[in-house]
Amino acid sequence: MEIGIDSFAATIPDPATGRTLPPVDRMEKLLAEVETADRVGLDVFGIGEHHRKEFLDSAPAVILAAAAARTKHIRLTSAVSVLSAADPVRIFQEFATVDLIARGRAEIVVGRGSFAEAYPLFGFAMEDYDALFAEKLDLLLKLRDETHVTWRGRFRAPLTGQGVFPRPQQKKIPIWLGVGGTPQSFVRAGVLGLPLMIAIIGGDFRRFRPLVDLYREAGRRAGHAPDSLIVGVHAIGFIGDTDAAAKDAFYPGWSYMFTEIGRERGWSAATRAQFEAMCSPAGAFLIGAPSTVRDKILSAQEALGGLSRITFQMSSAMLETEAMQRSIELLGLEVAPAVKSALSQKEAVGG
Repeated sequence: MEIGIDSFAATIPDPATGRTLPPVDRMEKLLAEVETADRVGLDVFGIGEHHRKEFLDSAPAVILAAAAARTKHIRLTSAVSVLSAADPVRIFQEFATVDLIARGRAEIVVGRGSFAEAYPLFGFAMEDYDALFAEKLDLLLKLRDETHVTWRGRFRAPLTGQGVFPRPQQKKIPIWLGVGGTPQSFVRAGVLGLPLMIAIIGGDFRRFRPLVDLYREAGRRAGHAPDSLIVGVHAIGFIGDTDAAAKDAFYPGWSYMFTEIGRERGWSAATRAQFEAMCSPAGAFLIGAPSTVRDKILSAQEALGGLSRITFQMSSAMLETEAMQRSIELLGLEVAPAVKSALSQKEAVGG
């Protein structure tokens, strides 16, 4: 199993002072987080895409290119690229460029996005939400496979054999399909034989098992080999030296972010009781001491019938600089080795 981190480059006010870290300083701290993740041996670091005041990740490929120049081993990916509101040609060119800077470490996770701001911003209609994604994903996959593409669609000018450059270092940049809880999205990933990245930010990991099974069955029926149908999970997570330390460092930022977003969507304010429930053994938050988080990852692995990757969304704790760095170190030096050792032992005994 690969283990890594996703960041949304969150920038939120300090609950105690009301002050917000200047964007230039927040970006520097984010790049330092990627460097730490690389140093402690984590497998992947992802940057999201949002077009809101709370986040600095509207251009993830730019951040990843900066990270590529400062790292040596860690794979670098979007988390996710909002493909529906983008030009697939530009997305491909940007990530091919990142791949060259990173010497073959770039990946793309594409999705439709959980916020609506990108659609009017780039001149698209929300009612075309799914049609946009399906068409643009088709083009992106063709661009990965062919240098000169002939293609026609509804939302973009046709391609008539033009060359798309640069080409990446990798023969094929990995393209994952990022999904929430829509069955059709799981089926689409299976039919196309694409790796699946599931965003699980609430509830219980077990409730996603029927959807994962749907993905695997769709892939099998489409003729894809079972070992090519890989599943990853993006989850809210944070590690501290103790369960209490992890929760106390993460809760203030999480509470602020989910209360603000919830207000837009008509939800009630986030509470500590809700947070504690999500940190419990039955909840989806991977928050706690290394042993606590290890056990929850292993439970998620079993509940979903096998995972190839799990990434931690921990940027809501960005105000706790030392705790953030400590969390990344604990994830790379303690949690990841313990998880991989446990899975290797299980595999060795035929589990």
